[in-house]
Amino acid sequence: MSRIYLDHASSMPVDERVFEFAKPYLTASHGNPSSLHSVGLEAKRAVEESRRKIAEFIHAENESTIIFTSNASEANNLAIKGAALRNITQGKAVVASAIEHMSVLNPMKELQKNGFSLTYLPVDSTGVIDLKKLDTMLTKNTTLTSVMYANNEIGTIEPIQEISKRVHEKAMYLHVDAVAAAGRVPIDVQKDGIDLLTRSSNDLYGPSVAGVLYIKPGVKLQSVLLGGGQERGLRSQRHLSRRMFYSQSD
Repeated sequence: MSRIYLDHASSMPVDERVFEFAKPYLTASHGNPSSLHSVGLEAKRAVEESRRKIAEFIHAENESTIIFTSNASEANNLAIKGAALRNITQGKAVVASAIEHMSVLNPMKELQKNGFSLTYLPVDSTGVIDLKKLDTMLTKNTTLTSVMYANNEIGTIEPIQEISKRVHEKAMYLHVDAVAAAGRVPIDVQKDGIDLLTRSSNDLYGPSVAGVLYIKPGVKLQSVLLGGGQERGLRSQRHLSRRMFYSQSD
């Protein structure tokens, strides 16, 4: 009996074209992009090309705004905890929509345990956030507001531009989890007014070992994973060549 897979909203199978592209980087071209030998430099070129493609895909300012992570959950943690802790002198209040993914809500709850004020933004019967409620929740002490671009369970697309306008009038940064939206709806981080945006490879027919965090120029984050200083010192890792999967998941 043939099997029919209907859970693409949770995790997509790896596209054969991605698999074929990745083969050389799992065998002959497996070098560490931080190394200066020829194999390492070849890996670095592929990583940076991936970074450029992703920046173009979301209409980012340039490729330096793109940080690779091991998955979207790590990217969400870096965005949320990194922004809140780095800008703690600006305020200790954070806001999240009530229907965010747990990789957003759990870091928010951890911040709450450590003295931050956490407010949940309600949604209506179709999953759209209440903009009037958002207006009342935002204050000058709100360093981070997190609202997903689209919901992977009910398909709701949030009014990100309107949300961004309100956030930046009263508060500081807007983080958007775009895992369910990327590749399905057009994303323009500059036009949408997004400060931090998360993407995932395995929701775009790529492997489950790659995530991305877009960081708008000027946004300050604190690293939550210390090591060798890769990815602008924000996401240290021992080996990066697998991130080149991501360039083909666009």
